[in-house]
Amino acid sequence: MHAHRPLAIPLISTTLVGLTVLWVFPENLGFWRSVAIVSGWAGCGLLAASLLLMIREARLAAWLGGLESMYRWHHRLGVSAYLALLVHPLALATAGWSEAPALAWAMLAPWQQGWPVWLGWAALLCLMTGLALALSPAMPYARWRGLHNLLALAIVLALGHLLLLGLDYLLLWSPLLALALILWRFLRADLGLAATPHVVARVDHPSAEVVEVRLQPLAHPLAARPGQFVLAAFLDGPGFRGCGEYHPYTISAVAPDGEIALGIKALGDCTRHLQTVVPGVAVRIEGPFGDFLNERPAGPELWLAGGIGITPFLGVLRSGPLPHPVRLIYLHRNEHDATFRDEIATLAKIQPRLALDIIACGDRLPDLAALLPAAPDLAGHECYLCGPPGLLAAAVRLLRQRSVSPARIHFEHFDFR
Repeated sequence: MHAHRPLAIPLISTTLVGLTVLWVFPENLGFWRSVAIVSGWAGCGLLAASLLLMIREARLAAWLGGLESMYRWHHRLGVSAYLALLVHPLALATAGWSEAPALAWAMLAPWQQGWPVWLGWAALLCLMTGLALALSPAMPYARWRGLHNLLALAIVLALGHLLLLGLDYLLLWSPLLALALILWRFLRADLGLAATPHVVARVDHPSAEVVEVRLQPLAHPLAARPGQFVLAAFLDGPGFRGCGEYHPYTISAVAPDGEIALGIKALGDCTRHLQTVVPGVAVRIEGPFGDFLNERPAGPELWLAGGIGITPFLGVLRSGPLPHPVRLIYLHRNEHDATFRDEIATLAKIQPRLALDIIACGDRLPDLAALLPAAPDLAGHECYLCGPPGLLAAAVRLLRQRSVSPARIHFEHFDFR
């Protein structure tokens, strides 16, 4: 990871919030009224920073450390923005309390006010509802995605609130930036204007619940590397109706002509439907994203794959000889779930630096303490993990107990809600 990446998002967020607050910092006002103004505009800056991290641009994601980091900070900044904006009316009410309790209550009762206050409270309620839904992992994706638009409505209402207050137009740059970022995300990501057109060229079924789809580019090929992932939306084709939703899929192969392969396991409604995809189906691709298995330091490596988590490792094995010694531990439930097992065993025979362990462990979490190398054998190893969240958490915990530093443990999540 580049040295600047961990600091990039905090620096950008601090800059946006700091510029906003410095622009409007009050003078000669009481304490609580000053707090109200600062908290309101700080919330606008935080919201703009949060929405910047919501756009899906491959170059921006690479510079900021990946989509996983961006989405994690997007949630943090969104919650911080809501809390700052909630302080705004409460501080105004506190300022009114020094004059009269009735005035303080009027600040908190929008029905006693006019349109500017009504729009402000409506924006805050939309923001609160949108954030609550955005952080709800149990909600079906389609419903979650539609209700997430309440955040966009909150920005529009907040802009109306500020306009009706009669503020100088130059002060509106922060909410206008937030609105522009929402429009950017809607046009380039949600509508797919930034996506590259592909078509399904071949479909293979390496196991009962996994399909590997070969995609041929219809325009310029992606500059993709094995181990990265893309966001793909499968559309319609001959005898197939796509779900049209963008989901992350790991690249399992990259051909010289730009053809890429995606390994897709039936984990939900859309991915289950994709098990029946056929050649000729149109696909829109965003990315590539991620730096998992890229820029690997020289030295021995440990790869741990669980289930469909074998996909990025397969992509590297298919790309050519390994430059360093690698021990691959591939865990699967049973022989019907062992995706690409035969191909990986064949590749191991022609990869002299690859030591392969393929282990069936049933439906329970395997005994990682017995499967992973002992602490002395892990010295100097880079450890790459890909699999279900429970497996990753247990493996990271055990590796840390065996004195592997966090900098040598690499993994990626694919939860981008």
